[in-house]
Amino acid sequence: MSNTAFESVSPVLRVAELSAAIAYYTEKLGFQVRWQSPVFANVGRGRCCIFLSQGDQGAGRAWVWAGVEDVDAVYEEYQASGAKIRNPPTNYPWSCEMQVEDLDGNVLRLGSDRKAGQPIGEWLDENGQRWRSVDGDWQKAE
Repeated sequence: MSNTAFESVSPVLRVAELSAAIAYYTEKLGFQVRWQSPVFANVGRGRCCIFLSQGDQGAGRAWVWAGVEDVDAVYEEYQASGAKIRNPPTNYPWSCEMQVEDLDGNVLRLGSDRKAGQPIGEWLDENGQRWRSVDGDWQKAE
């Protein structure tokens, strides 16, 4: 096996209209355009970068997880900007995380450190179904 190091991962998200996607990512989600061509762009925020591809590369509705310093602060920022929040910050065994959706149904899962001493919240799946952790097993919430 090679010892060649890998660099960071940069997801490629399929979008219907690049200009609308760029506007959403910059105006609602606080990203900056790093570069763009007529049908492909790179937007970034801090060390996180995402490629946006108009009508190509993937089937759409992808999910991406990114770590953030303070998910509650991001949540407040996104509430004020009018971003489409799917699920507010929720405590899970792996982190405290929220879900935000872009114009094309791609979901960004943004998480920071888990909140000690707080219960595990409900998970929201891709179909809008809520799940609860019961004795370490995830079951549909009714």
